[in-house]
Amino acid sequence: MKFYIYTLGCKVNSYESGVMADLLKKEGYIENKEDVENDICIINTCSVTNSADHKSSKIIRSAIRKNPNAVMVVTGCFSQANADEVEGMEGVHIVLGNKYKTKIVSLIKEYLKDRKNVKQVEDIMDTEFESMTLSDFHRTRAFVKIQDGCNNFCSYCIIPYTRGNVRSKKKEDVIKEIKELVKQGHKEIVLTGIHTGNYGAENEQEENPYDFACLLTDLVKVQGLKRLRISSIEMNEINARILKLMEKHPLLIDHMHIPLQAGSDGVLKRMNRKYDTAAFVNKIKEIRTIRPNLSITTDVIVGFPGETEEEFAETVSLIKQIGFTKLHVFPYSKRNGTVAATMENQIKEETKKERVHTLLELSKELELSYMEKNVNKEEIMIPEVYKEGYVIGHTGNYLQIKCKGTKQEIGQEKKVYLEKVMYPYILGMPVENLEKVI
Repeated sequence: MKFYIYTLGCKVNSYESGVMADLLKKEGYIENKEDVENDICIINTCSVTNSADHKSSKIIRSAIRKNPNAVMVVTGCFSQANADEVEGMEGVHIVLGNKYKTKIVSLIKEYLKDRKNVKQVEDIMDTEFESMTLSDFHRTRAFVKIQDGCNNFCSYCIIPYTRGNVRSKKKEDVIKEIKELVKQGHKEIVLTGIHTGNYGAENEQEENPYDFACLLTDLVKVQGLKRLRISSIEMNEINARILKLMEKHPLLIDHMHIPLQAGSDGVLKRMNRKYDTAAFVNKIKEIRTIRPNLSITTDVIVGFPGETEEEFAETVSLIKQIGFTKLHVFPYSKRNGTVAATMENQIKEETKKERVHTLLELSKELELSYMEKNVNKEEIMIPEVYKEGYVIGHTGNYLQIKCKGTKQEIGQEKKVYLEKVMYPYILGMPVENLEKVI
């Protein structure tokens, strides 16, 4: 039987889709690269914004239309938050939330046995980590899910309700999975989770809790690992122990994604973020004392309820002051069940669009500035794609490099001289070619 998986949303969803695909293939199911004529369709949904909800719903209906005879499985955040709505969609046979994804094979077999619809959506506000391992990752960078859930309850965010409480993968399982991926040839590992830096937080009352810094301390010792990247980390989770590791271990690469969300103290307070702008700026200064060329990307939400022109201007000013490398910009999305949904002074959509546009323009300026700053330097890239005589890949500080190369270099370290910016790439020259020219 052929199956196809539609994946929406975050890197955690991508990882979990990979796990489900692995489990199905081990049972003899065949993964189809096309989204038509499948026997099984799995839609791994997202619900982080209203547009994500609409897209999830649209993809479900499209999959049903394209695969009228398939077993239709809907899982992920949208089905966790809207289980009854999904169950009521004609053509959906199995409804899962964000638990039991590792039971995908048995649930499909259960449905096929008597063709009775299956619904497995439970309260996940107090649950254990669902152990899962991805045996292979078909990209150069391998993602490893180390954590799930979030206890922050930012006033705008529905994720704590769709992903549940903070819970972490056992350190032994994380280390074993990464060692296996390195053995298969992966040079770079990306640690991911819903609240990655909060790894181990559920055990903080223990006498000697094993936390994120402890995990990093063990992972930098993994033989053969060349790069260790953190998918995202909150500013106040970058403690002195993590900074010390960054100072000592270059395989903790020169890139961090640190969400800002707003550059106004008034907005941050209404968002229920756990810091103010002064603390954020001081932390960035502290990090750059250790890593001067660190690429720092961030998330920003515009049009939060009550955001005035002055508050938005404060955000623009702070972004320029910090000098981020790139911005991921999101218009505020009203999510029912969150505190922000009940706030007064909801911002007009036209205003949100204008502010998104302003920040996207600023983001490109910042990105180009950082790229120009790195021209005329030598860097190590890991090629990910080969196309027409060129390899394309990233450096540790997440510059996208295009360089003459061969298919055989995919996944291998390649030393390059950064010649000039050809947005969205920096054109690189293999160092051995440069030496010949000299």
